[in-house]
Amino acid sequence: MSFHQIFQQLNWDDIYLSIYSKTSRDVESAIAKDRIDLEDFKALISPSAEPYLEQMAAKSVQLTRQRFGNTISMYIPLYLSNLCSNACTYCGFTMENKIKRKTLNTDEVRLEVNAIKKMNFDSVLLVTGEHETKVGMEYFKKTIPTIKEQFSYLAMEVQPLDEVDYVQLKSLGLDAVMVYQETYHPSTYAQHHLRGKKRDFIYRLETPDRLAKAGIDKIGIGALIGLEDWRTDCFFTASHLDYLQRRYWKSRYSISFPRLRPCEGGLQPKSIMSDRQLVQLICAYRLFSHEVELSLSTRESEHFRDNVLPLGVTHMSAASKTQPGGYSNEQKELEQFEISDERSAMTIESMIRQKGFAPVWHDWHSAYSG
Repeated sequence: MSFHQIFQQLNWDDIYLSIYSKTSRDVESAIAKDRIDLEDFKALISPSAEPYLEQMAAKSVQLTRQRFGNTISMYIPLYLSNLCSNACTYCGFTMENKIKRKTLNTDEVRLEVNAIKKMNFDSVLLVTGEHETKVGMEYFKKTIPTIKEQFSYLAMEVQPLDEVDYVQLKSLGLDAVMVYQETYHPSTYAQHHLRGKKRDFIYRLETPDRLAKAGIDKIGIGALIGLEDWRTDCFFTASHLDYLQRRYWKSRYSISFPRLRPCEGGLQPKSIMSDRQLVQLICAYRLFSHEVELSLSTRESEHFRDNVLPLGVTHMSAASKTQPGGYSNEQKELEQFEISDERSAMTIESMIRQKGFAPVWHDWHSAYSG
């Protein structure tokens, strides 16, 4: 059993029509409930819900404070390599782009770690392009222990791996893995993944199952906003979350909602999401799952991040660099995409405190688990 079996029962076109046929009465019914189901979630992400944003936001604030208190967890991405053996239309690391390639060696990793620790972070997200021979398990086994020595919580966003690999990485200190489906529409997925192992839609779709079976503490999922109709893609994300929380209740889950950002290659989004619609989506996810962590990255602008912070977000990145070596030796030509919020970690910490929240620099430690 995996999510693939559930996925095969879901018809994209039917779901699309169902979302867009939801009425104001459906929205009001969903907002009034203590716990909503997937049909209610459709209503909350539908066009009919847009006039109800104030009510959704108020309930999202209440539920978030009830579950997470007045805390915002801080993390930072550490890019280890921009080598990639995939050709993806939306990514600056695609093998089709003629850019400088770099993989950090052990000494360079230590320089990056030292630079990050000076900014007070204790939770780090390791990121690489997907290149399983040069940046695969052997590289991870050599690199992770060095990094884990300095950070309480270690997450990864790399190519999907087998369950046995995740078990081994967990033994070396890995706590969380983020693996985004990009889009849940198979034919659109094929249009944007032209070469490489990432073309295997089903293997990627089943990655969260392998992670949960390996006992990984936290699993991050999501869709890249812009590749397909964002409402339908985000329904599939919610359906995926619902399945995972029911089947693998020992793991925690997080959702990200990255909107396409400028990168080398310049793909134009098929589906445009406004700022108000992103707020709508954040609130809808919170009303759907009171426990899921919602992460907002530096892809978004300063103004947007500052204003949406109280409405349901629990995790924020800060001072992000999207190129290997970016913290100790900035090289713009190596970056995966352009960030929007370029403020320092100290500035963002100050902003969080001014809004009445407490920045938390580490994630849940395994020592606290039962």
